[in-house]
Amino acid sequence: MTMADHRSLPVPDGLEGERLDAALSRLFGLSRTRAAELIASGDVLVDGAPAAKSDRIQGGEWLDVTLPPPPAAPTPVAEPIPGMTIVYEDDDIVVVNKPVGVAAHPTTGWTGPTVIGGLLGTGHRVATSGAAERQGIVHRLDANTTGAMVVAKSEHAYSHLKRAFKERTVDKRYHALVQGHPDPLRGTVDAPIDRHPFGDGRFAVVAGGKPSVTHYDTIEAFRSATLLDIKLETGRTHQIRVHMSALRHPCVGDMLYGADPTLAARLGVGRQWLHAVSLAFEHPSTGEWVSFTTDYPADLAHALKAVSGDM
Repeated sequence: MTMADHRSLPVPDGLEGERLDAALSRLFGLSRTRAAELIASGDVLVDGAPAAKSDRIQGGEWLDVTLPPPPAAPTPVAEPIPGMTIVYEDDDIVVVNKPVGVAAHPTTGWTGPTVIGGLLGTGHRVATSGAAERQGIVHRLDANTTGAMVVAKSEHAYSHLKRAFKERTVDKRYHALVQGHPDPLRGTVDAPIDRHPFGDGRFAVVAGGKPSVTHYDTIEAFRSATLLDIKLETGRTHQIRVHMSALRHPCVGDMLYGADPTLAARLGVGRQWLHAVSLAFEHPSTGEWVSFTTDYPADLAHALKAVSGDM
């Protein structure tokens, strides 16, 4: 069992006058919320006495902090996932059409179904390379983004595909229904992405973030929205959602990134209208260029039909 971590230290010069929760956040890499929880639970003493999160710390004061043990790595729960279909499978790879509400692999705080758990639950073998909870995973889709996802079954395929994704030789295509009409109708968004400064789970275009490039082209324009074909050059978390929001044309239904809830409700869509429509890459064993496509799920198809009726 991992023991709690006790730290005892003087207030560093650079943190004099800071709020206690902000100082702990900077000292130990905690979120402000987590720091406030530690203070409220009595795990932080200033000069031997409990303090409030809003107290300002001063030079010469002594901090005693009890940090919780790091969470144990989550493990996949092997259970079949209704609606997750196999698009293609051989000895090296399995390509799935991932349904909504399914994460790629277990993470701390996620208790829902995962692609890995779904494959294991139906007797599929996956590669054992990488962290135990991410076996075979070479790329990810957001839990509420549907579509094509490839998982490595052999160790050889895992290495080959990880390198292919890193070197950007995989062709990843998405369709997104975005609000309004992007101008120009075809273009490229080249804007760095990192965690949102508010630290609330969102990402944002941030100076000094990771380079991120999204190419988009209009498939069809409707009165209130536009269906886009999107090719990703990089694969940042929430990349399409962040870049479309930065253009002021968020994905329909993507309330986290500023979508209009009235339009989403009218179209009957309860999540971002974003689907990984195809994946193409060099097969890890044959060297042949292979391509896989997936159909829209029912909720997105229904919303598209509804928006086309607006014409």
